[in-house]
This record gives sequence, structure tokens and C-alpha cells, in this order.
Amino acid sequence: MSATRYGTGYNNWVNGLRATYSRELNRRIAEEKEAEQPEVTEINRVDRIHFYIKDNATQHNTIKFDQVHDVNSPKPVLRRGQTFYLAIRFKERNIDFEQDRVILNFVFGPRPSVTKGTMAVIAVENRSFTKSKNDWDVRIDPGTRGKDLVLQVYVPASVPVGIWRLNVRTGLHDRSLNKNTVLHSQDTDIFILFNPWCKDDSVYLEDDAQRHEYVINDRGKVYVGQYRQARGRPWAFGQFDDAVLPVAVYLLEMPAANLAHSERGNPVQVVRAISAGVNDSNDDGILQGNWSTDYTGGTPPFKWTGSVRILEEYIKQGYRPVKYGQCWVFSAVATTICRALGIPCRSVTNFVSAHDTNSSLTVDKFFTKSGDEIEGGPDGDSFDSIWNFHVWNEVWMTRPDLPKGYGGWQAIDATPQEESNNKMQCGPASLEAIRRGDVGLNYDCPFVFAEVNADMMHWGEDESSDWGFSRLKLNQFHIGRMVLTKKVGYDGDDENDENDREDVCALYKDPEGSAAERLAIHNAVRGTQRAQRYYAMRDNVSEDCVFVLEELESIKVGEDFKVKITVRNESDEPRTVLAALTARSIYYTGVNHTIIKKAEGQIKLGPKQEQELALTITYKEYWRKLIEHCLIKMYAICRVTETDQTWTEEDDFQVLKPSLDIQVPDVVKRGQPCDVVFSFTNPLDQELTKCSLSVDGSGLLRPRALELNK
Repeated sequence: MSATRYGTGYNNWVNGLRATYSRELNRRIAEEKEAEQPEVTEINRVDRIHFYIKDNATQHNTIKFDQVHDVNSPKPVLRRGQTFYLAIRFKERNIDFEQDRVILNFVFGPRPSVTKGTMAVIAVENRSFTKSKNDWDVRIDPGTRGKDLVLQVYVPASVPVGIWRLNVRTGLHDRSLNKNTVLHSQDTDIFILFNPWCKDDSVYLEDDAQRHEYVINDRGKVYVGQYRQARGRPWAFGQFDDAVLPVAVYLLEMPAANLAHSERGNPVQVVRAISAGVNDSNDDGILQGNWSTDYTGGTPPFKWTGSVRILEEYIKQGYRPVKYGQCWVFSAVATTICRALGIPCRSVTNFVSAHDTNSSLTVDKFFTKSGDEIEGGPDGDSFDSIWNFHVWNEVWMTRPDLPKGYGGWQAIDATPQEESNNKMQCGPASLEAIRRGDVGLNYDCPFVFAEVNADMMHWGEDESSDWGFSRLKLNQFHIGRMVLTKKVGYDGDDENDENDREDVCALYKDPEGSAAERLAIHNAVRGTQRAQRYYAMRDNVSEDCVFVLEELESIKVGEDFKVKITVRNESDEPRTVLAALTARSIYYTGVNHTIIKKAEGQIKLGPKQEQELALTITYKEYWRKLIEHCLIKMYAICRVTETDQTWTEEDDFQVLKPSLDIQVPDVVKRGQPCDVVFSFTNPLDQELTKCSLSVDGSGLLRPRALELNK
């Protein structure tokens, strides 16, 4: 009846209402049941962390470090000022950012602190970086899926360098459901280094070739010898070897470093700590110095061929000083440490280097009226010396602690010579400050200035002088003849190859004797009270005799040699000249070892007359008295009886030993052994015994010393 009354469409409309009401009822019931279910209250725990170690190392220019390739326990080696990737896998369920709260906690040192910059707390919540470049930051990478959270982390360019650790704390956003958090402590050491590729880092070096040479290149040369015969001694720096980076970090922990963890992002303080820690004068540094020629209980300095063997011994000995080092060894090890930490660094050698012990900015020798040298000078505190060569380091950085314009190359010196702030340390001294004579700036500028630009002064007893001494001689050209370092991009193996060396003396001083160089001397003297007194002295002695010492460049071992002085009387009256010639075997530091031969005599010269004095020394007279480096100093002193004119001169030269020849195959296959032949020709007419060979090759083999017994 109803179908007839309302029509056939009515039933369809009613059926639609029933279906709609049923569907909505079922939906409400389902929603109510879902609402009655408890919320997720279980914290999503971390299962493990993956650091993408090799991928990150490739981007951070650290792929050569052995720590990256350790099969059993690889370590991330990163540089500050750029990003790196890591992945976190969770245990309980897929990551859900609506529920899960994740916080990264990077910590540095024994007492991490956010305010001191040794701890970073970063919440994982954004898919892009949101903070300034001065802050740690993190973004969620699109590669995140399932239980794997992939992150890109930004490390500020000012963070402390060394070993960081990562802790991950997880919890729930709704703390009313579960207010607890779970801490996952990751025991992997994360090495973070300086970054010379980053413009925001204070060690940024723009030139790519220089970055490769002064940060990446693990072999090079350290120059030694005598300025006329400088030799580029090959050295394996080996900064990527497994022993190096841990020691570099440990060095900053030593009491000698006295470096707060919060200061380890400042390269100025880091390199100063390195200069103190490489030598053992301050607690248990890496190397013990020895200039005595008695190397009992250790390795003679001249036998080292690379840094890795030294650092391995340091570890094996329980971090006790290794015996023994001299300046080029200290410098080479400092180069290794700096490059490992990411600080651009090079070894430099100053030929004819002054050691000013009394802050006069001069190298002084005092003589009695009879011509004998007064040890210690009139005050007993002048033990100045002239080293045939001295090796230190230059490091590249900005200097925000100094006036503008004093950044760039800075000198540091790990050889223990003079104390600075009660420690055997030196630098960083701005090379620009040294060139200008601005010796009042930090650190140790007067000492380095004197090393390259001191004037050499000879003083004689003079009763008419208020001080008791008058100046006999001033030589402004003898000190700082050249400052050599390895040239960028050249890797020659020949010690005598001059193509791979660069003279950087112009960074330390303007041309000797120029107005600019003399102005720098004046500027430095003005800031040093004792120097003012020395430079105020005048020379009132009449000089009418001319003396010329014939200089020798070198001789080969086994040869005889002759030293000759030419004396010319330019006056119209006769002159009597008392002369003494002495040949000494010396250390490279200029310290006397023993007298080889001495001759004294008197000559009479008529007006305008010229005469020669000569001293011949045979091989048999000198060979037993030679010491390492085989350096000989000739010292001449002449006094004119009639006028009291005194002339002194000194010259040193080297007795050259035969070179070592190394022959390798034309073709070497990776992973296959090869034969290398080492040889040299004995120039003497006697048999050589108890020979040894030191071999070092970065990335090829562990360093070793071979005894060659016949």
C-alpha cells in the first residue's frame, strides 16, 4: 500500500537512510573503541648508530687517516665548519616525530659545558637547518624511513679540536604519558680537526696547492747543513699514520700544554701548547734533547728519518720522552702534529741563526786586550751563540689577538732554548710583526727577531769607555742568510736538489742593509732597553789595515784544506800585526767541540804593503775530531800593535760526506713486493764498520732501523 501511495522510489530512499545511519553508527563505535585504547607510552630506544665514516671522510679531506680504515674499530675523522651524516636505528618501532623526541648530545673533555663550548645539545625536529653558523645544528634527511633516522649535522668552525663523543637521548613529546628519557652512550671517538678548507675557520688557507702541501703531504724535506751547502734532508711526516692522531690529541692533555678544553678551538693557544709539548723540558714531552754527541740509551738525532717511529716509541714507552732529538727533529715532529690536527704547517731552516740570551737583539762576543774571549761577557749573562742552522716551524692562521694585518704565517719553535712564561715554548710570533720590528707583540717576537736579524757585535776592553768596553766590529749581514723551506708542489728526493726549495727570508726581513730593514732594527731597538745601550756605543778606533779572510764553501771528506788571510797596510807607516788562526770542530749550534789546529804569529808590514797568512790542515789532523754534521769553524783575530786596531772574523764550512743512492724498479705493482737498493761509495782509504740504515716510508711500511754488519 505504501509503495503504491509514495511510489517505487520511496523504498530506495529509505534503504539509503538505513545504510547511512548504520555506517555512521559503526564509525562512532569504532572511534570510541579507539579512544578507549591506551596511548603509546613506550620510549623508542636507540639500537645502534652508523657514522658513514668513509663517506664523511671523503667530504672532509680526512680519507687518508688510518683511523678511518681500521677494520675492527674505525673512527670518524671530521673537520669543523662543515656537515657530516649519521644514521640512528631504533629498536621498538618506526620513528614517529609526532610521538618520539630525539636529542643529540655532543660532549668534549672530562667536564662538558654548554657555556664553555664543550657540549652541544641539539633537538632533532626540523627538516632544514635553522640556526646560525656559530651554533651546532641538525636536519632530518629525506633518507629517513622506518626505524632508520638519517641526520645531517653541522659542526661550527670554532669548536675545540680533539675527541668528541655522541650521546643520544630519546623520550616522548607528551611527557604526561612518560616523563622518562633513555640515554644511549656511544663509545666511538669522534675526531674533530681544524679545517683549512673552511673560510670561517681561523686556519683557512685559500690556495689549494698550499693546502695540499702544508696539510695533506705526508713527506717532505727538512733543510740542514751550512748556508753555502744547504741540504734538503728527506723526512716522512706520516701525519695519517695510526699512531699520530691519538698522540696529537694526548699532547694537548699534557700538563705542559696547560690548555683548557674550552681553549682548544683557538689555534694560537693550540700551537703554543704544541711547541711546549714536543720537547720534554716541560713534564713528559715527546722528545728529549741532546747536543752532547753521547747518545747512550737512545737513538742519535741524525738517525731519525721520520716522525712515526718516534711517536710509536713514545707510546710503547708509556708516554715517556723518546731519546734523542735536536732542532730539525723537534721541528719535523711538530710539523707532523700540526698537520694531523689540520693546522697548515711547514718546517723552515734559518741558516746562520742567532741565539740571543740576554735580550739585547744582538749577538755579542767580548774580548780582553790580549784578544782572549770573555765567556759570559762583562755581566756574566751573555752566552750568545750563532747556530750554523736552526729549524723551527711556521703555521698559518688569523691573529684576532693582534692588530689587523698580523695574521698569516706565524713562527713557533719546539726546540727548548729559552723560557717563555716559565716554559720552554716559543710562539706563535707573527712574521709580519718580526719584519716590521714590532717586538712588543705576542708571542716571543724579540727572540725570533734576533734569530733572523740580530747584528753581530765584537767588543774589546777599553779603559777610556765609561762601560769599560768599546765596539770593535758590527756586522749586520752575517745573521739570517736565508730561510729555506720545501717549495710547494716539488717532491725531489735528492738532498742537493735546489729546485724544490724556497727561500722565505723576505717574510722575516727586508733586504739586509736596506732602509726598511734598518728601520725595523730601529723599531725593535726602541722597544728593548738593553739593545738601546748596545747600539749607542761608538767605534773610535782608527783603522788603517785591511784584512780579508778567504772563505771556504766546503770540502769533501778525505781532502786537505787551507785557510788564508790577506793583510794590507794602507797607511804610510810600518805596522806590526799579531795574528792568531784557530780551526775548531763545532756543533751545528755554534758551540765549540774541540780545537783541530791553532797557529799564532807576527808579521811586519811596510807602508802600502800586503802579505798573506795561511794555515794548512790535513785530513789526518781533522778526521778524528769531526762530530755530526762535520762542521768546522775558522776563527781569526788580529791586532795592530801601533794603533790597537783589532780585527776579528769567523767562517764556517762543512766537510761533505758521500750521498746515498736509492734505486727502485721502474714499475711497482700494488700489493706486490719489490726490491730497493741502497748504496754509497766509501771515499776513505779505510774500512767502514758498524754501519746502520734507517728506512721510513709513509703509507708503505712501518719505519725500521737495519744494522749492516759485515
